[in-house]
Amino acid sequence: MTDTSPQRDFLKTLTEHHCDLKRTTPSTLQINVGKYCNQACLHCHVEAGPKRTEKMSHDTASKIIALLHKTPSIQTVDITGGAPELHAEFKYLVKEAHAAGKEIIDRCNLTVFFEANQEETPRFLADHGVRVIASLPCYSKENVEKQRGGGVFGKSIKALQILNDLGYARKGSGLTLDLVFNPLGASLPPNQSSLEHDYKIRLREDFRIEFNQLLTITNMPIKRFLHDLQKQNRYEEYMNLLVQSFNPGAVSQLMCRDTISIGWDGKLYDCDFNQMLDIPMNWKLRTIHDIDSFDELASGDIAFGDHCYGCTAGSGSSCTGALT
Repeated sequence: MTDTSPQRDFLKTLTEHHCDLKRTTPSTLQINVGKYCNQACLHCHVEAGPKRTEKMSHDTASKIIALLHKTPSIQTVDITGGAPELHAEFKYLVKEAHAAGKEIIDRCNLTVFFEANQEETPRFLADHGVRVIASLPCYSKENVEKQRGGGVFGKSIKALQILNDLGYARKGSGLTLDLVFNPLGASLPPNQSSLEHDYKIRLREDFRIEFNQLLTITNMPIKRFLHDLQKQNRYEEYMNLLVQSFNPGAVSQLMCRDTISIGWDGKLYDCDFNQMLDIPMNWKLRTIHDIDSFDELASGDIAFGDHCYGCTAGSGSSCTGALT
């Protein structure tokens, strides 16, 4: 039987489509403060969870802030995890980035607000003008809890209502609340605009919840989601879908061009996905302690792998949603 599976060579695919993909001046700093999380979602490419112990030190966090002050091109500080709010350096990074006049993003799982000592976190986010990008993979309880666990939906809805009450997604407040959709299983996200329309109607009518944008993100075939694909014997099927759905129009918008990803231990990567696969920038391990400014990382080749097809499939995908 002839193997009709598409060949996987991301760099070759870029060349065949005349796509030039190299690093440019950095504008976004994405910081993973640690892998501890109060949830263990099926699609999680970080493999975060309650048993993870990795966490950022204050020395690393303070070095990041020092480098941030030396790199005026960086306008956005995107803080992720794990559940970033559960890590000791989260508030320090938010306060310092806010003082430096940067846009701050918190990648929030919503249920974290109901953990011990997190009651004031929503107010803290609002007081510092933090843009909240919150995970809500569906507007139905069944689909959310199938992906994220029992009891998650109710807590998520309550958390969104709390954020709305603080002014998030309210006209004139300046407080942005975006939601993230991840497909349930081995498929690409649907059209982002159409799904956003459905989300807004359902959440408004059912729960009086408002939000700004819906961001559709393709599940990456790495870590926990990879294990789930392999368990179902669907890894090859999913990879073939990603390769066959390559969209050259998404390449110029890929986040690896102008985003620097920093691990909890200060190591440097082209993106959060490479970070989870331990693929350093230019395939050469460097940390924040090896540089004097993030501008030193403003050019050069990007380290690719098969997972990169996930960001260029269909409408494209990044941490800020669909690309085309």
